[in-house]
Amino acid sequence: MGAPQQQLGFEAMPRRLFRATPTRLLGWLDCPRRYRFTYLERPTPPKGPPWAHNSVGASVHTALASWWRLPVHGRTPDAAGQILQRVWIDEGFRDSAQSDRWCDYARRMVEHYVTGLDPCDEPIGVERTVAVTTPSLALSGRIDRVDARPVSSRSGDQGDAAGDQGDAAGDQGDTAGEPPGGPGEVELVVVDYKTGRRSLTTADARSSLALAVYAAATARTLHRRCRRVELHHLPTGTVVWWEHSAESLTRHIARADGIGAEAAEAEAAYAQGLSPAECERTFPPAPGPQCAWCDFSAHCPEGRSAYPSNRPWDGLDTAVG
Repeated sequence: MGAPQQQLGFEAMPRRLFRATPTRLLGWLDCPRRYRFTYLERPTPPKGPPWAHNSVGASVHTALASWWRLPVHGRTPDAAGQILQRVWIDEGFRDSAQSDRWCDYARRMVEHYVTGLDPCDEPIGVERTVAVTTPSLALSGRIDRVDARPVSSRSGDQGDAAGDQGDAAGDQGDTAGEPPGGPGEVELVVVDYKTGRRSLTTADARSSLALAVYAAATARTLHRRCRRVELHHLPTGTVVWWEHSAESLTRHIARADGIGAEAAEAEAAYAQGLSPAECERTFPPAPGPQCAWCDFSAHCPEGRSAYPSNRPWDGLDTAVG
């Protein structure tokens, strides 16, 4: 008989990956206390009233996703406006008159936006969920739209993906299965809709952890090159973009991995049980301007005293009303 096989100890077993989305990771960075309220405490502490600007954003996103699901011949600007009215979320506004004004404004906004789209140019995905893993994270996210475009021959400042032959190392932003681009090839593009009042810049696209994760996850999930990320700002009709390199994606994914490791450690401690004092040390408040928009300000005296809560409609553009 052969020698008995040695059983593996627990230390040799694969470590369970921490599941997260970019929103969850950035929530940990913004404020550990709010992170605990959002993801860990059950029942969840009561939230404040809904925000009107979130209602606008959600309504526009739903309308555009629904528009792409229509038959090609039905994808008209008027159809987009009608959908927007049907899915309009009437929450957080000062009164019904303000909601009506914003509904009309949002309708015009989506009608104008889809006028610039080719209804026959079918996206690769709409509200598509994609995923990628790192040594410690299982990252996933839902993308507004994934387009297929001819491989760009651009070169220059804006994140040009020079050196396409190099994939991000290991699983950290790894683009395994992503073919190198060449003449006649297509690449995938991450499209993210934005409806906020602030104008966007190239720096917003370049520095966005979420967009970089989406690009890496799209390449991993769909096995096609994905380096370009775009922010489509509907109020101004502008598009800002960045073209990542394999190296820049690796840096973003490594950053996500580090954030996830911190959040996972805090969650593990919470699951084992923390005293009130330990809980405050592990999940401290992080007072800052974001406190004025926090759903849990009623439960956070530090944030509330530093930055009083805004009104639910204060995130709207006053030029619209």
